[in-house]
Amino acid sequence: MTMGVRAVVLDRNRSVFLVRHGYVPGWHFPGGGVDTGESCLHAMARELREEGHIEVTGPAQLHGLYFNREASKRDHVAVYVVREFKIGPPRAPDWEIAESGFFPVDALPEGVTRGTRERLAEILVGIPPAAEW
Repeated sequence: MTMGVRAVVLDRNRSVFLVRHGYVPGWHFPGGGVDTGESCLHAMARELREEGHIEVTGPAQLHGLYFNREASKRDHVAVYVVREFKIGPPRAPDWEIAESGFFPVDALPEGVTRGTRERLAEILVGIPPAAEW
């Protein structure tokens, strides 16, 4: 099994932090793979620092674990909700992260992926979490 993580970073203004990668279309939650010997929680915090210059400052809540059939037959994604954080200096665009920023949940940018929209609906509206990404 391969394991990935995503961070749903929500601020007090009902905005969510999203990234647009340089190598895959769409807007996504920041995240990535879990390294050997690393916990999912630590991987999520590391990816958030790397992709958004955001430091988790309080407890992150595990929202759900999803089978990501589109990635592989063995890929799973742990999704964490982060509401307590500190923002560092803006990240300069590069080959990995072309753009990033906070967007009002009721005015998301064009191209937000289906999985990203569905996870937001689960978290914000209370729709029961799906089994698959």
